[in-house]
Amino acid sequence: MNSANLEITNSILNNFISEVRNLNTQKDAMRFRRNIERIGEILSYELSKELSYSYKNIISPLGVKKIPISQKNLVLCSILRAGLPLHQGILNYFDNIESAFISAYRKQTSHTDFEITVEYLASPSLDQKVLILADPMLATSNSLVAVHDTLKKLGDIKQIHIVSVIAATKGIEYIKQFFPKSTHLWVATIDKKLDKNGYIVPGLGDAGDLAFGKKL
Repeated sequence: MNSANLEITNSILNNFISEVRNLNTQKDAMRFRRNIERIGEILSYELSKELSYSYKNIISPLGVKKIPISQKNLVLCSILRAGLPLHQGILNYFDNIESAFISAYRKQTSHTDFEITVEYLASPSLDQKVLILADPMLATSNSLVAVHDTLKKLGDIKQIHIVSVIAATKGIEYIKQFFPKSTHLWVATIDKKLDKNGYIVPGLGDAGDLAFGKKL
């Protein structure tokens, strides 16, 4: 798997990361969503460098210019509900991309154990498509693996890109076991620890709750 951790290079991205982590700033749900969206835009720009391009003649008022244009066989799939602001950020940069949505959540089986349940899926065919998976938090990565197991039944996926805001080292190592070696991971920042409940430390908390309010 090819991994790109954008945090290691100083850029405006780190300002947005600091705000989504900040206990006080993240109380503003609208700003939290917008910062996740902006992080998605920056990650999309970096991802775009790895896509295929073909040259097209573009006619301006004064002449013709040959310009490389990115491929259009892209599908963006986000994990509900936390992935929605990240989804929007990616949409902002890829005009012709198709969208897919899937639900994957932790279902407690005991006080200490849980399993990943996938209940909802809306997706176009993925046959010979480049799939972008948007999941803001890669903790254990169990949900992402469950999502991939479901999506790969929808066609022969040409290439996979994973886009995430914060990933745990353990989660990255876990997905390497289940995703194709050609998979690209684009992450804004990496944390080393998970707590006993499988949440990223220091992380930022529950991204879905911070973006849309607490759920029952």
